[in-house]
Amino acid sequence: MLRRLFNVGLLILGSMIYAEADTHSLLWGENGERWTPESRLPDFSFAGYHRGETPLPERPITHNVRDFGAVGDGQHDDSKAFLRAIAEVQRGVIRIPEGRYRITHKLVIKKPGIVLRGDGPSKTVLYFPITLNDVEPNWGATTSGQRTSNYSWSGGFISIEGNFQSDLLTTIAAPADRGANIVNVEDSSNMFVGQEVELRQVDDENNSLANHLYSEDPRIGLEKLNGRVRASQVTKITNIDGTNLTFDRPLRCDVRAGWKPAIYRFDPTVTKSGIEGIRFEFPNTAYEGHFSELGFNAFTIRRAAHCWLRNVHIHNADSGGFVSGVFNTVDGIVYTSDRDEDKSRQSTGHHGVTLSGNDNLFTNFNFQTTFIHDLTVSRCAGNVFSNGRGEDLALDHHRHAPYENLFTDIDVGRATRVWRSGGGKDLGAHCGARGTFWNIRGDQNIAPPDAKFGPWSMNFVGVEMPVDPQTEFDSRWFEHTASPVTQPKNLHEAQLKRRLSQ
Repeated sequence: MLRRLFNVGLLILGSMIYAEADTHSLLWGENGERWTPESRLPDFSFAGYHRGETPLPERPITHNVRDFGAVGDGQHDDSKAFLRAIAEVQRGVIRIPEGRYRITHKLVIKKPGIVLRGDGPSKTVLYFPITLNDVEPNWGATTSGQRTSNYSWSGGFISIEGNFQSDLLTTIAAPADRGANIVNVEDSSNMFVGQEVELRQVDDENNSLANHLYSEDPRIGLEKLNGRVRASQVTKITNIDGTNLTFDRPLRCDVRAGWKPAIYRFDPTVTKSGIEGIRFEFPNTAYEGHFSELGFNAFTIRRAAHCWLRNVHIHNADSGGFVSGVFNTVDGIVYTSDRDEDKSRQSTGHHGVTLSGNDNLFTNFNFQTTFIHDLTVSRCAGNVFSNGRGEDLALDHHRHAPYENLFTDIDVGRATRVWRSGGGKDLGAHCGARGTFWNIRGDQNIAPPDAKFGPWSMNFVGVEMPVDPQTEFDSRWFEHTASPVTQPKNLHEAQLKRRLSQ
């Protein structure tokens, strides 16, 4: 409570002394001088590969898929050659030379340090003529009972998959507030400074954790969550003083005994694997609409950390990709389609990309076609979408308390469906606590989301919408400046620069 009152005082003082013509946000300032760990503005600087602390690697080529039997003529089935290369190479960069490679099997990378590298998306094409459901049938149903393939919302033809090896290390002995970076544990004897760990909490039967992740303002019912919400944060230990652990980043939600808080080992089996310089291509078949999808899906990253996609083109997909790992980067992805669209939803596919893991970065993207859900977050926190554009982007918040995610420096195109979101009923509002939208622009003013979209703690800074400024602590934050672009233009980049400089 004292932290909250102190923060309110800072905001009031800032409002009094801030010049109306200033181009910098009251939540950040010029160089982050107005920000505190307890602020309603989260710290997004840890998103992406190696927590943003090192660039994506440029490693030398070590192998060639042609040496494993790949032909690349567009007629020969090259699946076995790719499977053999992935199986036999223990670590290294597998080059996929210019050509058109026909693939009819799932390609799964379950080892660290494996990179599939094409000669560029205009030269190296992987063509997938059949669906994932044809390769490996996986039927299921929607929350309303409609029969559909589970590939409608999951799976990819190339998958990076690992295990976090989450062994229990200790339980947490005392509560802690969001913004703190010290927790008291029952036993610190088997931990060490520099260790990367996961702090995990689970909901109770009353959905009190979910309610907290909506800032105690879920807007709609939580009944169907049934206590299934989880909160997870991976952090490093910087100091151990008896049973007090100091972390290198602030807590992004409270720690309470009722949520069984505990510290787990975080030692992912798959890291530093990547997919780059290729074009995923699927047949030009008409898109038959929502839940008709049988799995023309490009990629997944599951329970892997510090992995990436880079310089990739996805064409005619049902869905682009699904990322449920931690600290992964997708950089430089282009979506196109020649498919006849579903007229009812004016889309050529289901999901562009779905981030359901934490602290991932999706950046430098270009949607030249429209999905039902272009950018999706669900069951996650700390993810960043930045520096991208689309024809008519939907920033889909798929309920299940996706909190503290950032959308920054994005051109949404026609701006007719920015807040269009999915997810079942009674699963909470679409957006959770402190969802932040920073410098979002379009071809026209962006209508604000309705009252049920998310809680009072959401932040809208530099968003082109016809809303009067509103910078009260206990309400949605709508902030505009005298400049067409509120500074910093890209909040994630500014926060990362500040953290690394310190």
